[in-house]
Amino acid sequence: MRRLIASAMFCLAAALPAVAKEQVSSFTLDNGMDVVVIEDHRAPVVVHMVWYRAGAADEKPGVSGVAHFLEHLLFKGTETMEPGEFSATVARNGGSDNAFTSYDYTAYFQRVAADRLDLMMQMESDRMVNLQLGEDDILTERDVIIEERNQRVENNPGALFREQMSAAQYLNHPYGIPIIGWQHEMRELGLEDALEYYQTYYAPNNAILIVAGDVTPDNVRDMAQKHYGKLPANPALPERARPQEPRQMAERRMVFRDARVAQPYVTRSYLAPERDSGSQEKAAALTLLAEILGGGSTSVLAEELQFETRQAVNTAAYYGDTSLDDSTFDLVVMPAPGVTLQEAEDAMDDVIAGFLETGVDPEQLDRIKMQMRASQIYGQDDVGRLANRYGRALTQGLTVEDVQAWPDILQAVTAEDIMAAAREILDRDKAVTGWLAAPEVTQ
Repeated sequence: MRRLIASAMFCLAAALPAVAKEQVSSFTLDNGMDVVVIEDHRAPVVVHMVWYRAGAADEKPGVSGVAHFLEHLLFKGTETMEPGEFSATVARNGGSDNAFTSYDYTAYFQRVAADRLDLMMQMESDRMVNLQLGEDDILTERDVIIEERNQRVENNPGALFREQMSAAQYLNHPYGIPIIGWQHEMRELGLEDALEYYQTYYAPNNAILIVAGDVTPDNVRDMAQKHYGKLPANPALPERARPQEPRQMAERRMVFRDARVAQPYVTRSYLAPERDSGSQEKAAALTLLAEILGGGSTSVLAEELQFETRQAVNTAAYYGDTSLDDSTFDLVVMPAPGVTLQEAEDAMDDVIAGFLETGVDPEQLDRIKMQMRASQIYGQDDVGRLANRYGRALTQGLTVEDVQAWPDILQAVTAEDIMAAAREILDRDKAVTGWLAAPEVTQ
């Protein structure tokens, strides 16, 4: 079967073109705002995004959740727009809009017809500096984010477990604080907290404008200069320096029990380096390692634990490559009925030990590289996905050139590179192991 799959994959790989470089232009306005233009003239549509180099990890201590809170508040009014008018205008022009917050960035976007781009820039540049907030806005939207936490976290034992795992993983770095915020601090967020964050980080010299779709660089430059170029830079923009993690010298463990748990599982998280500008090779090796160990039904964990020994109903491995500071490499095993969490963890450890001894299967590596190349080629058909790819990278210290080099760097990774990364990262003394389980039954 493996030979048949390998043969089919080889034929498909031969039919795939090379990953073409996107038509990308970039420049910087006089006030420090970076602009990236991704041309795609196949449809008269454009995605307009503004990414701020500020997220939950840039919050001051004691106001966790304020970055996400401000994301909600930015849909309130400005000096020229009533509350809710922004999204209503986008919808009236046949488009859609939204926003999202992560640890390292906050992003706002609209997808509209290309001839509505000027209007989007007009409105987005307005709320970059002219947001109008009052106590009523704070009270109303604070209730909204608290309810959001209740629905997504408090009512979800898996989310609560992951929150505790992150807190155990990051003892000193703000990545250990949830993006949505700790519940007790969210209740105290006020107008002054929101405005301080807004006035500190929402400025053109802390923003990246990404426009993808049926546009030309010259037209985008003219519109960007007209709307964003007139905004003043923030000369007091702080340096992005976060507290870093101390060296970890012993394994950390936790057991989280909740009566609502239907499917227990064991997970292990290792600190891992992020992609760095001009030095992405180790991150590429870890990306491929995650696919080899837990990237699907033909991965090492799946084949051993799901199909051969039938000790697990699901397995996975994850690596977060785009991150400003150290990321994580994670393993997950969901035991089959009748298999204890201890047995599942022991089986996972046996598989990892066996992999470190036997190494990478060359056919599997070739197949994964081909799948990645296909995904990158197909991803070029989605301008929103392209804009997101560049936005995430640029807000986390990478460059346009790094993004464009990434596919070739992945293809150049060798089995030796992957095993070197595995031996460095998969160290239990530098990991957090957690069990999610229902309460123990007492007699």
